[in-house]
Amino acid sequence: MDLKITTLIENNPDDQKKLYFEHGFSLLIETDGKQILFDTGQSGDFIKNAEMLNHDLMGLDFVIISHGHYDHSGGFVKLVEEKGKTFQLIVGSEFFKPKYMTAAENNYKYNGNFFNEEYILQNKIKLKKIEEDIFYLTENIIIFHHLLKSNDFEKRNSKFFIKDNSSYIPDEFDDEIVLGVLTKKGMVVIAGCSHIGIANILTSVYERMNIPVYAVIGGTHLMDADVTRVQKTIEIIKNLSPQLVAVSHCTGEEAIRIFRQEFGEKFSYNNTGRVIEI
Repeated sequence: MDLKITTLIENNPDDQKKLYFEHGFSLLIETDGKQILFDTGQSGDFIKNAEMLNHDLMGLDFVIISHGHYDHSGGFVKLVEEKGKTFQLIVGSEFFKPKYMTAAENNYKYNGNFFNEEYILQNKIKLKKIEEDIFYLTENIIIFHHLLKSNDFEKRNSKFFIKDNSSYIPDEFDDEIVLGVLTKKGMVVIAGCSHIGIANILTSVYERMNIPVYAVIGGTHLMDADVTRVQKTIEIIKNLSPQLVAVSHCTGEEAIRIFRQEFGEKFSYNNTGRVIEI
């Protein structure tokens, strides 16, 4: 089965400097006869990029949003307004919990979705909230949820919270979902931000499926990580022997440098406009 992934928007510009870019993430995934939008960036500018790259988003089958942060869900309303709503929206069951971050001590800033579940109902958008640990969209397209913490070095980022009534509680990112695509070369794992840790994610996926991981694609949230955490992450990834490591968005310059050094020809920075075909 063929797989084509186009990065519609990401933190860094495209190689020709013609496309919009922003702190955000959005992929167009074409596989198994389906068109999938994975995350919607921050502003909706991914739609302009799709048009410049000659991709028609009117025919989307699924829109998957990896978690409820604005830089992954912010373009969703513009997508609905400009491209219709014939797709099915897929999110983790905890997706609509209001998310905040600390801008300073005891100063909480909203950084969640710009729409709520009522907006989805009012617009009659088909919605699937993933409750299961493993959910098959098709025989070869899989959603992973409730990813387990299996190491002691991927710590929860202490600046992220969920508002529960009037209280702010630490965000454990229970809503985070990850996409897996089965290809003839092995499993391709696609993550949005990896808030619970890319090593935790890959370990969970591999233990659940026991299928070789061919590629790791997406955000790894290593931008604030120290070298020790980056090296331990790389060690776990190497143990899975992927043939492609294409990181994006929230990986951070220092982690990118180390990844490039450690993975050599298997490494790719998956910037705006990049196309991956497997």
